[in-house]
Amino acid sequence: MIKDLLAKYDVPAPRYTSYPTVPYWETNPTRDQWISHLKATLKENNGWSLYLHIPFCESLCTFCGCNTIITKDHKKETPYVDMLLKEWQLYLEQVPELKTAPLKHIHLGGGTPTFLSADALLQLLRPIMAQVTLDTEHFEGSIEVDPRRTNAEQLKALRTLGFNRVSMGVQDFNPEVQRLVNRIQPLEITEKLSNAARELGYTSVNFDLIYGLAKQTPESIRETAEATVRLRPDRIALYSFALVPWIKPAQRLFKDEDLPKAAEKRELYEIARGILLNAGYVEVGMDHFALKTDNLSIAMNEKRLHRNFMGYTDQRTDVLLGLGVSSISETPYSFHQNEKVLPLYEASLNNGVIPTLRGHVLTEEDQIRRRQILKLMTEFEVEFLSEEQKNQGAEFLAEMIKDGLVKIEGRKLIVLEPGRPFLRNACVFFDERLKLKQPQTRIFSQSI
Repeated sequence: MIKDLLAKYDVPAPRYTSYPTVPYWETNPTRDQWISHLKATLKENNGWSLYLHIPFCESLCTFCGCNTIITKDHKKETPYVDMLLKEWQLYLEQVPELKTAPLKHIHLGGGTPTFLSADALLQLLRPIMAQVTLDTEHFEGSIEVDPRRTNAEQLKALRTLGFNRVSMGVQDFNPEVQRLVNRIQPLEITEKLSNAARELGYTSVNFDLIYGLAKQTPESIRETAEATVRLRPDRIALYSFALVPWIKPAQRLFKDEDLPKAAEKRELYEIARGILLNAGYVEVGMDHFALKTDNLSIAMNEKRLHRNFMGYTDQRTDVLLGLGVSSISETPYSFHQNEKVLPLYEASLNNGVIPTLRGHVLTEEDQIRRRQILKLMTEFEVEFLSEEQKNQGAEFLAEMIKDGLVKIEGRKLIVLEPGRPFLRNACVFFDERLKLKQPQTRIFSQSI
């Protein structure tokens, strides 16, 4: 039966890290609008989050869908840090509220943020952190790292600034799978870095795993999951491989016959999921697991789990400010993305202009739908706004209701335990833009 359901519901669908989803952004905010949205939201004093994008990687992992620049030239470090600080100063000049509103979370992503040396990381973060008001009670400093390119000196430097969470890209421990994705990373490297992080006082060590990669088998994913629970990370993201070769041409290097198909792919997830649950992990939202003592599990139990472009977080903020090439920012009223091409990003900064590529001003309807999708993605249930919407939902989701994946109880839509693998399919009901304008070309990865 599960194979039939997977075949039925494995269709292209958004991941809903935002709503509207990026392909449906249409009304770009002017720079004045974007600044006014930032200022208005920060004045509410609910705190904000900062994302810093470091695009550089020394080698290309062929599964990756991120915006990266492949180089071994570390002379690029200082000029890029200078660009980030220049962008930060532009924001400070126009949005002085950034100095006084409580900063709850700084996250470094990439690319490979530890492409930057320990000194470069301090050169970047010290000036920013000296100019803001940290929410010292709730502050979380986190960084995504490639264990092959990360050392204790970098982690030590970040700890001096109060960083307390490190997220390690693992993907898979099988040597053949690693060879095919161009990421040779023996278990010992990950274990050594995990131990070093804990010894330095990091309170949350996280692993990112991917299922659905080329040549993954039930046996290999079992070995990866068992090795993972032996190392006992506090959080685990178990992501579905997003096959989008029309966006990332390097993914065309995979042979179709090497990639597990829908039912085979989901079997990999279920094997890993079973091992994690048996080891005491709690399923959090979609594709995430955490120890019961981790803040993510606690936030889920207290119904304050949040989701933004950085993923699931226990730090709910209304402003996410992204600095760096291609970074995405958000407020309740608009999204904003920086230039994705480094020379264009740099040119804007040199002209004293925030490096805007595109964005979207949310309509009132967008804001309502966004809140409903976010609620469903974090709590697996959401209230319909009216009897009319409830009736529309019952019609749209009739097959999922018949298959025992979701139910409607009163005015509430509830995703049942068997329906969790199909959460993205349920979210589609609230995606008014997708329903009104179906894509003419392939723009989303498969839902399973």
